[in-house]
Amino acid sequence: MILRRYQSSDCQKLIELFRETVHTINRNDYTRVQCDAWAPADIDVGQWDLRLSAHLTLVAVENGTVVGFADMDETGYLDHLYIRAGCQRRGIATALCDALESAIRKNVYTTHASITALPFFEDRGYTVVKEQHVERCGIVLKNFLMEKRAP
Repeated sequence: MILRRYQSSDCQKLIELFRETVHTINRNDYTRVQCDAWAPADIDVGQWDLRLSAHLTLVAVENGTVVGFADMDETGYLDHLYIRAGCQRRGIATALCDALESAIRKNVYTTHASITALPFFEDRGYTVVKEQHVERCGIVLKNFLMEKRAP
């Protein structure tokens, strides 16, 4: 597996990976309606590209296939972390987070973790600041504001 920087030509593939992951992996913790609101069919590719381009976005590639991606802004906020279904629990998310945290040195890192991702972040030393109920397309989803303090 290699980690490389995001390119605008990756955007459509990352959106597809995001939607697939939410609708398969996160479906264990969220309803179909919640997953549809979180990862709708009509995602604005231009908006996603602007957002991913504005952050340090890393793409994990294995045998020519994108298997995951993550992005962090300059404040240490981890915005996206998605690993392709069937490729999870192989260290890809850990490698992406390690690389981002090494590149963006902060005293505190934050993220909004899904129910599904909560154990992963707890294992990385993140703690829950608060439970949240966020609205997407009129549908409420539960997630957690988490932070990790650098040693």
